[in-house]
Amino acid sequence: MSKTVVVIGAGPYGLSAAAHLRARGMPVRIFGAPVASWARRMPAGMLLRTPPAATELATPREGFTLDDYCRDAGERRLGDHDQVPVGLFLRYGRWFRERLVPRVEDERVAAVDRGADGFRVKLSSGEVLRAGAVVVATGLTGFAHLPAPLAAAASGGPAALGLISHSSQQTDPSSFAGRSVTVVGAGQSALESAALLHEAGADVRVVARGPRVRFDAPPSGPQWRPDTPAGRSWTLYGLTRQPAAFRRLPAAARLRLAERALRPGGAWWLRERFEGRVPVLAGREITGAEAYGGGITLRTTTPDGRTQTVESEHVLAATGYRVQLESLEFLSPELRADLVRVGGFPVLDKGFSSSVPGLYFTGPSAVATYGPAMRLVSGTRFAGPRLTKSVAACCDE
Repeated sequence: MSKTVVVIGAGPYGLSAAAHLRARGMPVRIFGAPVASWARRMPAGMLLRTPPAATELATPREGFTLDDYCRDAGERRLGDHDQVPVGLFLRYGRWFRERLVPRVEDERVAAVDRGADGFRVKLSSGEVLRAGAVVVATGLTGFAHLPAPLAAAASGGPAALGLISHSSQQTDPSSFAGRSVTVVGAGQSALESAALLHEAGADVRVVARGPRVRFDAPPSGPQWRPDTPAGRSWTLYGLTRQPAAFRRLPAAARLRLAERALRPGGAWWLRERFEGRVPVLAGREITGAEAYGGGITLRTTTPDGRTQTVESEHVLAATGYRVQLESLEFLSPELRADLVRVGGFPVLDKGFSSSVPGLYFTGPSAVATYGPAMRLVSGTRFAGPRLTKSVAACCDE
């Protein structure tokens, strides 16, 4: 069997996995534009919800934290509860790659199928290589979710320049200056996008399904709940610190917790930029959408059954992501058919291996097995070492 390991994706989980595998002396080829998905789906000026200590890529040795980068690059070092600008994180990711994973190949993997001695991997350039193991670390790419009424109205799919877009497609809030925008959603992406749009001069409002929007408790608040990368909560503390224990829960419980544990809300520091500045139409279920002239009308239903409409020139759907393996078109239909799934996610063992021997998934695709920790950069601390140990055993067989 070939000893080469192919890592698909060069975001936080792909870079961390490649760094661990190479430190173990394994031949690795990693494909993708480093941290590209973050650059593509985060607007200029956006701040990460997680604190600095939870925004660090795991490495097999010390010296590569966000603070190490700031010291090395001469940038301002952050305090425990300072906000991390997305631009700073992107620079950190590139610095990490240059030092630990210098040979990232900015090329698309076109196809992965079984080969005589492992896997056959075809690149967009036409090159074909053999691999003993394949690690899928494509993050949220291809998993953007649009509610059915918006999907039906977005002819040809959401588009940055169309009437309806997904939040992952918008990186320049200033392009909406002087225009009316309706943001759909109540999570960090929705609330921060709305704040950035307001600050850029857009006439913006938020439509939320819940009765109100929520914000995390500030770090200076009551100390009876522990800090976690996703907010202050005893529940989140267990779910984000104990991924191995999460895997032992029944599948139905894991799916329920994976979906509901990280409830929609905004970071504590976002509240003052949002409240009193951006109107919220809460308790609205979107039941239809229709284009009119140069804009779009949303039809919504209130809890008491009343129908109300919302008109704007653009709708920004900050409605999250849903992992569906069918979206990973580079995996052959035969491989996808052989993947055991739960709720659209691949079922993984204790080493991140799927039901197809030698095919691994890490990052958001592992949420249904290991829980909300896999949605966070800090989850690389758990995933990197375990995945590496399993891949090494697979390639040594």
